[in-house]
Amino acid sequence: MTLLSEILELPDSPEAVFSAFCEREWCDGLPIIPPTLERVESMLGAVAGDPQESLGALPPLWREATLEKLAVNAVMAGCLPAHFPVVLTAVEAMLDPAFNLYGVQATTHPVAPLLILSGPYARAIGMHGGSGCFGPGFRANATIGRAIRLILMNVGGGWPGRHDMATQGSPAKFAYAIAENEAACPWAPLHVELGYAPDQSVVTVFGGEAPHNVNDHVSTGAAGILHTVSDTAATLGSNVKWYLSQSQLLLVLGPEHAATIAGDGLSKGEVKRFVFEHARLPLGTLKLGGMWGIQDWPEWMRAVTDDRTLLPIVASPEEIFVIVAGGAGKHSAVVPNSTFSRAVHRPLTRLLNGGHRE
Repeated sequence: MTLLSEILELPDSPEAVFSAFCEREWCDGLPIIPPTLERVESMLGAVAGDPQESLGALPPLWREATLEKLAVNAVMAGCLPAHFPVVLTAVEAMLDPAFNLYGVQATTHPVAPLLILSGPYARAIGMHGGSGCFGPGFRANATIGRAIRLILMNVGGGWPGRHDMATQGSPAKFAYAIAENEAACPWAPLHVELGYAPDQSVVTVFGGEAPHNVNDHVSTGAAGILHTVSDTAATLGSNVKWYLSQSQLLLVLGPEHAATIAGDGLSKGEVKRFVFEHARLPLGTLKLGGMWGIQDWPEWMRAVTDDRTLLPIVASPEEIFVIVAGGAGKHSAVVPNSTFSRAVHRPLTRLLNGGHRE
C-alpha cells in the first residue's frame, strides 16, 4: 500500500498534536485522533480500491478526493475502519451533480449534508436511529458525520467565512448523520422505498437545514399530527418556498407519531400527499417578506393573482421524503433542503471483509 501523505513529526502528546492541527487549520476546533501511518492504513483496509484512486474533485477548491485523503480525515474524526465504507459512499453520493455540492458548500444558507444510513449495515456498526439520534452519545453517528465535515473542510476547502459563506452556520455542520429506526417504522424503510432490496445497505445524502422540531402531544389521529407537521414546514423564512422547482422536504417522524398515523391506515404515499396539500401559505403572506421577487416558480404559480390562493412548498408529493427516527415522545422533525440540491442515494459497494480489516 503506497501512501503519499506528508509525514509531520510532532511531540508525542495530544495537546501538541491538537495545537499543530489547529494552527494549520486542519480540524474543526475539536480534538482529533492523530492520523498516523498505521491508523490510515487500517482505515483503508476496510474498502476496495487503491489509496490514490480519486472519487473526483471536491468543491469549492476542487481538490482530488483520494481514498487516502478521505481515510486521513476519517481517522482524525475518530471513525473505526468499519465506518469508512459509509464515509466513502457518502462522498460518492455528494459528488453526484444532482447534489450540487458546490452550492451546498459555498452558500450563505445554513445547509449541511445529512447522511442517512438504511439497511443492515447500520445495525452492524451501531449507527443510531433511536432516542436522541440527532444528538451526542453515539460514536458511529458522531464520527461518520464529523468525518464528512472534515473532508468538506480539508479536501473541499469549505472553511467558515472563506468558501463556506454560511451567514450563521449551524450545529449540523459539525456532524449530521443518522440511521433510520427501522424496527419502529410501520412502512418500508427508505432504501426499500427507493427500490433496493431489504438486505442491502444504502447511504442517502440530503442537503438540509438542521431539524425543525414538531411538537404534538394532543393529536390522537393522523390528521392532527400531519396538520402540525405541515404548519411547521410552511414558513415565510424557509428557502423551500422560493425555489420550488428544486425544493425537497424530509419528514423525520418520531415512532409514536408514525404509529398513530399508520394506525389510521395511512401509507407513506398518503402522508406525502397530505403534507403536500397542507404545507402551504397564501400568496398574500408570501408577499410580506422572505425572498419575494426572486422566486423560481413554475408558470402556473406565477399566473396566480388571488392573494388568498394557497401555494405549496414543493412541486409534488414525490419531493417529500418520509423516514422514522427517534425514540419515545410525541415529537417529530421537518428538514427543509437548500433548494438547489437534490437528495442522492448510493448502495454500499466497496466493503471488504464486511467493512473490517482482517
